[in-house]
Amino acid sequence: MSRKAPSALHLSIVVPLFNEAGTIQELHRRLSAVLFMIDVPSEIIYVDDGSSDGTTEALSAIAVADSRVRLISLARNYGQTAALAAGFDAAAGDVVVAMDGDLQHAPEEIPKLLAKLHEGFDIVSGWREQRVDNLWTRRLPSKVANWLMSKLSGVSLHDFGTTFKAYRAPVIKRIRLYGDLHRFIPALASWGGARIAEVPIANIPRPRNQSHYGLSRTWRVAADLITVRFLLRYVTRPLHFFGPIGFSSVATGLVGGGWVLATKIVTGAPVFLAHGPLLLLSAVLVQTGVVLIGLGLLAELLTRIYMDGRHRRIYTVASRELPGRAAWRALQPAVVPIRSGVVQ
Repeated sequence: MSRKAPSALHLSIVVPLFNEAGTIQELHRRLSAVLFMIDVPSEIIYVDDGSSDGTTEALSAIAVADSRVRLISLARNYGQTAALAAGFDAAAGDVVVAMDGDLQHAPEEIPKLLAKLHEGFDIVSGWREQRVDNLWTRRLPSKVANWLMSKLSGVSLHDFGTTFKAYRAPVIKRIRLYGDLHRFIPALASWGGARIAEVPIANIPRPRNQSHYGLSRTWRVAADLITVRFLLRYVTRPLHFFGPIGFSSVATGLVGGGWVLATKIVTGAPVFLAHGPLLLLSAVLVQTGVVLIGLGLLAELLTRIYMDGRHRRIYTVASRELPGRAAWRALQPAVVPIRSGVVQ
C-alpha cells in the first residue's frame, strides 16, 4: 500500500504510548483491521513518550512494515498531555481519533465514534458506562471528579477522563494543551462553540493490569479544574474575577475598622488593648483587597496586550455567507464513509 499524501488523508489515529511493548503488536493488528473495514485514506500516529522497555524498537519495526504509520519519539517522558499535543500537531486528517495504547480502548469501537461525529458534532467522547476499575481508588474518585468538571465547565459529559475521543481537526488544532489539560479538551472546546456528544464504550481491563496513574493525580486534576474554570469564564475579563473578591475584602476591612473607630469615640476604650486583633484583621483585609484589585487591573492590561498583539479574536465563526461568493464554512462536518454503511 502506497503512502497517501498528507493532503489526501481523511482520518488520523493518535496513540500516545509509554512502556507498552507488550501490547503494541496486538493494538496495531486490531487497528489495521478496523481501518481496512472503514476503507478511507488514513494514518496512524504513534507517539512514543520516552519509553524504556523496547516500545521504540517495536514501533520502528511497525513503521517500516506499514506505510500508514508515522512514529514520533519524544526526547523524554513528558506525560500524556504533551504526547497527545505532539500527535495532534502532526495529524493531517480531517478527523482525529485519540486513544490509549494499553488496549483498554477497543479499536473496533472507532466506527461508533465516527458515526456520531457525522451527525454534526465536533467532538465525540467515549463514555465508560460500566467501569471495571477498583471502586475506592478509581471509580468513586472518577465519579466525583467528573461531576465537578461537568458542573464547573458547563459541559454535560459523564466521562471527561477517557482519552478515547474523535475530533474534527479544526477544533482540536485550535486548542493549546499544557499541564494535564488533555482531559479538559471538551470543556476548552466548548468555549469556542464546539458541539459535543458522547457514546458508551466498553471499559476493558488492561491486559497487563497496570496503570500509569493513581490517586496521586487527584490534586493535579483539582488544580487544572480551577485553571479551566478561570479560562472558560474570566480569561478575557480577569478583573471580573479579582474585582468582587477585592472589593468585598476592602469593604469588610473598612466595616471592621469603622466599628473599632466608633467604639473608641463612644467609649474611649484603648484600641490596641481592647480591639487589637480586629484592627489588625481589618488592616490586612483592606490591603489584601487593594492588592487583588490591582492584580485584576494588571491582568486586564496583559490580556489586552496578548489579544491585540496576536490579533486574536474573542469569538469563533462557524460559517459565513458572503454575497456574490461561494459560501465559506470553517467547521463543515467531514464525510467519513464506512464500508459497512454505519457512516456515509
